[in-house]
Amino acid sequence: MDNDLSNYRKIYKKSELSKKEVPENPIELFQKWFFEVDEFGGDTEANAMTIATIGLDGFPKSRVVLLKKYTWEGFIFYTNYNSEKGKSIDNNPNVCLSFFWNNIERQVIITGKAEKIAKNLSDGYFESRPDGSKLGAWASDQSEPVPSRKYLDDRLASFEKQFENKEITRPKNWGGYIVKPVSIEFWQGRPNRMHDRIKYTLQENFDWKIERLAP
Repeated sequence: MDNDLSNYRKIYKKSELSKKEVPENPIELFQKWFFEVDEFGGDTEANAMTIATIGLDGFPKSRVVLLKKYTWEGFIFYTNYNSEKGKSIDNNPNVCLSFFWNNIERQVIITGKAEKIAKNLSDGYFESRPDGSKLGAWASDQSEPVPSRKYLDDRLASFEKQFENKEITRPKNWGGYIVKPVSIEFWQGRPNRMHDRIKYTLQENFDWKIERLAP
């Protein structure tokens, strides 16, 4: 098979990013961009982000998860702590998050350290989930091999019966992580591949160093 993609072309011309106009704190700019993609991005799932971890086998692995909250401190998502990504984070908390908002020709790339959030915060978010999602968290031993789809369906049915007419509590192995950033790069597509790239790097005094990078 020879599938040549070299003729794929796109002209980026929807916006620009000036170093003179960006705020001192990158979370302010992230919030501005997030609101803009959420408003103008059509059907884009604005909070979908790729998280890359270093696996126990030494290889990096990326997968898409959903951002559920961001604060001045960092970016929060939820998962099974015993999943492949959870084990990778326990072994090496250095991760990379990336957002690609194609409709407005923007990327955000975040490097930082992931750590578990407080149990009461995980409890609060879990309580807000639909019952089906709560039961799914109980039924799935995330990332573990399973014999069949029927096995998964049967496990879900067994937990539906177990929690019938009862409160569905949070499994202890399920909860949130916060990624506390050490760098955040904002990428805006521009014509002729001369893209705008502004990178924030956290300093020892907790100020942010702002630099323009070559595209």
